[in-house]
Amino acid sequence: MSQPFLYFALPDIGEDEIAEVTAVLRSGWITTGARARQLEDDFATYVGKGSEGPPLHAVAVNSATAGLHLALEAVGIGPGDEVIVPTYTFTATAEVVRYLGAHPVFVDCDPDTLNITAEAIEQAVSKKTKAVIPVHIGGLTCDMTGILDVAKRHNLKVVEDAAHALPATHNGKTIGALASDATVFSFYATKTITTGEGGMVVTADPDIAKRCRIMRLHGMDRDSFDRYTSDKPSWAYEVVAPGFKYNMTDIAAAIGIHQLRRLPSFHAKRGDMAQRFRDALSGLPLIMPAMPPAGDQHAWHLFIVRLTSDAKLNRDDFIRAMTERGIGTSVHFIPLHRQPYWRKTYRLDAKQFPHAENAFKGAVTLPLYTRMTADDEQRVIAAVRDLLG
Repeated sequence: MSQPFLYFALPDIGEDEIAEVTAVLRSGWITTGARARQLEDDFATYVGKGSEGPPLHAVAVNSATAGLHLALEAVGIGPGDEVIVPTYTFTATAEVVRYLGAHPVFVDCDPDTLNITAEAIEQAVSKKTKAVIPVHIGGLTCDMTGILDVAKRHNLKVVEDAAHALPATHNGKTIGALASDATVFSFYATKTITTGEGGMVVTADPDIAKRCRIMRLHGMDRDSFDRYTSDKPSWAYEVVAPGFKYNMTDIAAAIGIHQLRRLPSFHAKRGDMAQRFRDALSGLPLIMPAMPPAGDQHAWHLFIVRLTSDAKLNRDDFIRAMTERGIGTSVHFIPLHRQPYWRKTYRLDAKQFPHAENAFKGAVTLPLYTRMTADDEQRVIAAVRDLLG
């Protein structure tokens, strides 16, 4: 009998999450309310634990894309501005810049880490540059020390795309607790913790947090939970800006509350699996994921390997062969300079991005998630070794 298909990723939902969602459904309050606020408080505490900086503010939203949009709007990005972004990322990183009438300026990645570099940012700065969005690919942090130094010298805002980066660290600090203006996390179904769909904006600047809260719900100065749970007549509100509909529901937050509590065990399992993969796949024509500097931790959201030019199969044939063996894989990422909209709109040429081009041609992401069993791991290892050994 053939084995069931091994999906590329599956969420790890426990009984505590299910019970919390059930409690929300029975409570009568299912949109943004007490659970969303609890998740915000818990998340800010988690990210800021051990940090000597100012207290952090967390704003729950319905996606990381929404969070990036809110954060850029809150730091003042507008029509005609330029925002430096990596080409080696998902399209959301760049599209939020266009939401505001600004323009993304694309730069190449580091050939080893696949992350944006301080040097590339420095070279791309112009008189119109107002911000930079570093992306921590796969859960390995960028050189934020170098990036923040460049940003400070050029008076640039820094909004970290940390969709992959929970709970990664840089210089011993959890991503989200650095000196960036804002950091945005994703709770999509495949991430290191999930709320189904959702995200979180984290900032030490109370003004940025306030603006994000107002703009996530139609530009109103009070949310519905405040108005309807007050013991005094408080139906009135004022619309102070043309906002958006980006709030997180209590149903989603109920899942996140318990996912966050499980994050340490999730992270430990991901790290152990990543090390076993690295050990078992050594000696094959593969470039393994780069490791973090000593003392820091990788989030291990993704396990991205790259087939070398002397592999028996090219990347596309390898993916087909893995699928035939009942194993799901993915590709992170198709660089944005290859995507029709970005290529045509900004007249991008692959020759501008040699490192991203080279990485993309061999990149494949193997399954790595906490619901995988030891047998699942061995299936992946055996299949890769059979195909490439």
